[in-house]
Amino acid sequence: MTPLRPSSTPAIDELDRLVVPLPNGTEVTTRVERRFEGILVPQGALARVVRTEGDRVEVRVVDGGRHVYLRSELLPRSAGQFRFAVRRQEAWSALRETVVLETVVGSRAWGLADEDSDVDRRGVFVLPFSWTIGLVDPPTELISVDGSETFWEVGKAIRQAIRADPNTLEMLFLDGAGVTDPMGEWLLEVREVFATREIYSSFGRYALSQLKRLEKSLRLAEHRAHLLEWLRREPELSLTELARRLQRACAIEAPTEQQGEQLARQYIKQLYRSMFDHGLLEERTLASLTVFARENGGDFDLPRELGPKNAYNLLRLIDLAIGWLTTGSPSFRAASPLREELLAIKRGGVSLERVRMRAEEMAASLEDAKRVSRLPEKVDLARVDQVLKRIRREAAGRHFDGVPGVFGADAPDAPTAEWRSTS
Repeated sequence: MTPLRPSSTPAIDELDRLVVPLPNGTEVTTRVERRFEGILVPQGALARVVRTEGDRVEVRVVDGGRHVYLRSELLPRSAGQFRFAVRRQEAWSALRETVVLETVVGSRAWGLADEDSDVDRRGVFVLPFSWTIGLVDPPTELISVDGSETFWEVGKAIRQAIRADPNTLEMLFLDGAGVTDPMGEWLLEVREVFATREIYSSFGRYALSQLKRLEKSLRLAEHRAHLLEWLRREPELSLTELARRLQRACAIEAPTEQQGEQLARQYIKQLYRSMFDHGLLEERTLASLTVFARENGGDFDLPRELGPKNAYNLLRLIDLAIGWLTTGSPSFRAASPLREELLAIKRGGVSLERVRMRAEEMAASLEDAKRVSRLPEKVDLARVDQVLKRIRREAAGRHFDGVPGVFGADAPDAPTAEWRSTS
């Protein structure tokens, strides 16, 4: 049995695949052939939705960069992706009113927004009792079509907070949280128990590790650009010849030139293995990379690559962790002179190497902050358990008492369990 739909909506087979909203992350195929700045994207190309604005959908095409299509020019790639889009939209429509706590987060909350910054919201919702007792697994997240609003089911939010998840703690501790139900207030009343020395790892050490990953990602992107261009012009180049060129072009540091070439060989192998893992190459070989270079013009983006714009937030997380561990309270809004430094990084005015060096400089302060911190080692689980049970009992009580509202008499219909044909 599989959760397909609320009982009040038509079966998925009856829905129009050209109309259903496409959430960020949905895999789609193009219905038309289009040319973007000399790059031909054929009909049937595989892409992933990254942004939606009205009827315009921005997608990342697997081998053709990021482009904007009309909604009518895209289809969910498979039945599974279609069901994903439908279920996510149905959950949003049915449960958006069950949100009990929401907060404006991101660059606007940090004092780092510009004219292009979105208004991002995070929060918590509570499932009506009838959604928790059937065969169908209820949703644990509600995400708007454009991805700017995300709400976690209260149990999931609490478990994330226990792990000191940065996004969850930010949502709970930022000033100005919008409480729409007493159940949201109960959660805020215990938020201090989530502030533990786990912040050292989940904020600080996490950010340092991500900066190293970002550096590696950008290095591979630089290598990829060189290699694809060389193979496009000279497909007969061998691995040894490519390694020598790459070692010189990217000034790969090593004790000897021979060791530098060996590192370059490893980077090339790492590239075509990664591209194979992402489904871009037929085989995990240099020959397959050469074919790709000859058949695809322009550069492309690998899925889930970190970009330089992530760097400023990672530096902000390290600074936030230092302050929180040292003082016992968070300060999310960036202050001078750090604010100006972060804005310069965000605008691309600071090299990644400089950002990484700055993070390494802050690492010593992070270690000192952990040593002197008076925050508790772990969360008081008993207290957290009590508030979760209180919220669950409240939702159940409103259901059985039939009180007005989305948790009682006006609760949305829970989804029905149906057999899905595998034929």
